[in-house]
Amino acid sequence: MSTAGRHPGTTRFAAPVDDALRAAGWWPGRRDIRQAEVWADALRAHTTPAGHQHAVLASAVEIWAEFGTLPIVPSGPGREVAPTSVLIDPTPALHAARTLGDLGRALETDICPLGVEGVDGRGEALLAIDTAGRVYGVDPAGDWYLGPDFDAALTTLLLGERPHRLTPADRPGTLPAPEGARPE
Repeated sequence: MSTAGRHPGTTRFAAPVDDALRAAGWWPGRRDIRQAEVWADALRAHTTPAGHQHAVLASAVEIWAEFGTLPIVPSGPGREVAPTSVLIDPTPALHAARTLGDLGRALETDICPLGVEGVDGRGEALLAIDTAGRVYGVDPAGDWYLGPDFDAALTTLLLGERPHRLTPADRPGTLPAPEGARPE
């Protein structure tokens, strides 16, 4: 992996993403597993009136533990679209079990909520992850593929890269990798 545009001492994130994360209070090795477990328990305990329940995935729990509750705000203009802030907290999606379940069935995978676009907790879109670690956004305009993993999705959102709008023809093996993302 190239380290161009990355801070010394880290190869995980591009410099603008690393800057936004550190400004939010993140550091390599950050882990709040207690909060992640609280969220996992809340999702498991919730059943909609129609009987829908959330999938709780280990990959989501790891992301909640590392990035949960941090108000991650972009620091510059977007490359292709307006950049967006991110809040990792699955509770705004608590009542969206059917919506995320429907997306999972369409993509032939389980989907688990991650958080929202927007640091106020209301968000413009729900963020979710599937069993393979791919990340999606769900908003009133449609469903969006944000990247093959959380790091790529975070880069897409914070740097204002254009996400891929999902269509009925999309399946996990046909989803594109955003420009600059690591191949699957």
